[in-house]
Amino acid sequence: MFTGIVEGPGEIVDVADTDGGRRLRIRTDLAFDDLHHGQSIAVSGVCLTVEAFGDDWFEVFLAAETVEKTYLGDAVEGDRVNLERALAADDRFDGHIVQGHVDGTTTVANVERVGDDWFFEFDLPESLAKYVVQKGSVCLDGISLTVADRREGSFAVAIIPTTYDLTTLSEKEVGDPIHVEVDVVAKYVESMLDGYAERLVAE
Repeated sequence: MFTGIVEGPGEIVDVADTDGGRRLRIRTDLAFDDLHHGQSIAVSGVCLTVEAFGDDWFEVFLAAETVEKTYLGDAVEGDRVNLERALAADDRFDGHIVQGHVDGTTTVANVERVGDDWFFEFDLPESLAKYVVQKGSVCLDGISLTVADRREGSFAVAIIPTTYDLTTLSEKEVGDPIHVEVDVVAKYVESMLDGYAERLVAE
């Protein structure tokens, strides 16, 4: 499990495509001194498993489903990604519950600077619309954010300077893809209500 509090950036330094997926080597200046084989790490919001690592790099494998469902299937050398290690049991819990199970991708619809902050608007896929609510939580490229504005077919978030500087959002332009993971609590509530409704019908 993750919290959507990005620790910092990494850079894709090697891409190897295979019949079953693709392998990425990611370099980072972050002090990931606890890396080990089998460790979970969120790469721009996608939960992946560390297969190999060195002093300033690690490798992850993207299965065919991950390649198909995320834009990491189109990633190239030189691309930057957001990184977050899995939450430890004794860590402070900031952000919100993030699984690293991306629900889909969307695109940047508008970027506007407002004073020292930034206002990012994104297209809202119809399949995810019911899970995105005003002032609710959403995870974008692994970043825990609050929905500042919810419109028909789009939603927006306000980005403070620290988040803008620390993450890859500073490199995003209109039309660029971004990973979306909606709040898992909303999914659980939906599942429970559906089950309750089915029982009422049965009775």
